[in-house]
Amino acid sequence: MSKKHVGSSIDDFLKEEGVFEEAQAQAVKEVVAWQLAEAMKKQHISKNRMATLLKTSRTQVDRLLDPRNDITLGSLQRAAAMVGRRVIIELV
Repeated sequence: MSKKHVGSSIDDFLKEEGVFEEAQAQAVKEVVAWQLAEAMKKQHISKNRMATLLKTSRTQVDRLLDPRNDITLGSLQRAAAMVGRRVIIELV
């Protein structure tokens, strides 16, 4: 057999199923939530401390860190700034 892999890519499969954009959006949210949580951990910022820095509730911080939730760009930018990061969005 000359082909190492047989069949379509996962992207092709998701497109065929009509869920590519949804899956991609979910993956982005999971990565962003993970990056924010890791930055908080690295800087020893607890959820309670982050809530204080953002002048919001601990529940709102939980929402920021839960990729199942939709958050506003403004909220994400404020949270990123608190951990010394910034948000870059690019259309490709």
